[in-house]
Amino acid sequence: MKYIYNYKSPLGKIILSSNGTQLTGLWFEHHKHFNNEGIFIEKNRILPVFEQTIKWLNIYFSGEKPDFMPEIQLTGTAFQMEVWDILQKIPYGEVVTYGDVAAEIARKRNLKKMSAQAVGGAVGHNPISIIIPCHRVVGASGSLTGYGGGIDKKIALLELEKLDMKKFFVPKKGTAL
Repeated sequence: MKYIYNYKSPLGKIILSSNGTQLTGLWFEHHKHFNNEGIFIEKNRILPVFEQTIKWLNIYFSGEKPDFMPEIQLTGTAFQMEVWDILQKIPYGEVVTYGDVAAEIARKRNLKKMSAQAVGGAVGHNPISIIIPCHRVVGASGSLTGYGGGIDKKIALLELEKLDMKKFFVPKKGTAL
């Protein structure tokens, strides 16, 4: 069974999905990669995992760092899972670059290098935004690129985490990661 719940955040509607016991998705409404596979059986039923996620989001949007994580289930390729694992280790209020994530994967795989663009694709398909902090990944030199929920949301999330936004910029269309 699939369940869905709509959460009203200060940045707009967020859609939560669950398999009944674990969080399987969290997207801003109109997210570029919203995963609407199949039909959701029940909408807006308060499951325990949704209660946990709502509590987490309420703490987060109050400007605090939550000290727990809702139970999640990720489904993706081995490469995506590897990228998403790295994302979960990015500390609150800090950022890394796509190149940093690519270098970490290359190091783990004993490769000379890994494509930052491939990493960008996996980051962009992260099914549990905010909690798995894909908004904390920026382009080279601080360019704010690639957030499926919209660059405005990425900026707002980084500001919420009190990052100094003067060191970031939004690149012109067509600029690489």
